[in-house]
Amino acid sequence: MADPATEAFLGCRNLLFTVAYQLLGSAADAEDVLQETWLRWVDVDLAAVRDQRAYLVRITTRQALMRLRALGRRKESYVGPWLPEPLLTAPDVAEDVELADSVSMAMLLVLETLGPAERAVFVLREVFALDYAEIAEAVGKSPAAVRQIAHRARSHVAARRPRGTVSPSATRDALEAFRRAVETGDLRELLAVLAPDVVFLGDGGGVVEAVLSPVSGAANVARLLAAGLGNLAVGTLEAAEVNGYPALLLRRGGEVDTVVAVRVDDGLVTGLYAVRNPEKLSRLDETTTLCR
Repeated sequence: MADPATEAFLGCRNLLFTVAYQLLGSAADAEDVLQETWLRWVDVDLAAVRDQRAYLVRITTRQALMRLRALGRRKESYVGPWLPEPLLTAPDVAEDVELADSVSMAMLLVLETLGPAERAVFVLREVFALDYAEIAEAVGKSPAAVRQIAHRARSHVAARRPRGTVSPSATRDALEAFRRAVETGDLRELLAVLAPDVVFLGDGGGVVEAVLSPVSGAANVARLLAAGLGNLAVGTLEAAEVNGYPALLLRRGGEVDTVVAVRVDDGLVTGLYAVRNPEKLSRLDETTTLCR
């Protein structure tokens, strides 16, 4: 039988992973944060802890903030656009519309534009509904300062976030039309499913070939996709649930070569996120459980 500290940690593990992942955009780094959280948790006097869940979230947040600042320095030398590490997610994530939206590729990229403290405050307040006093303890600031940071972060996100929450079914329909257009190679069909202001981002991490800057506009994105259709001749496209939304996996030789996540607004694809960096595809053979 597990001891009380282990039981408490395991009972909150999915929550703690979700917090760390939303702060970092990296499953590998989130796992490292959970390991650091555990090492600190086992030294805690449980008799002195009033709320174990809040205490664990506090440890996780502090560890994630330290790692987030280090990641910022690493990203400065990253080759090409940086995209979050994609996760295969269970259907229940899609059913929680707010959670799915908060871990979507589009939203995680918006969170990347926040400073570390702003990101932590926004996530803990808007996604996990922690009160200001709890957040203040987690980020090491006063409740009054946290209120100001939360207001600033909300305004920042509101100005940059996608146009609105999109249902998984709407995304699935648009993605299927996109898939058919890509497989047929019909440029007119591709243009019919791409929004005029669509943006394509590719992440190869300097390890594999990928576009090194964003590609904007339906015509430019359609031509880019058409030029890359040769990859499909030696691969297969399959549907999957990635970060709470329908996505496509391109497999070559049985291995995942590319994850294509999309953002859909008003029935058209407004964002395409192609992750090819092999280091970010290592978890795609297992489903990740996220929760709030």
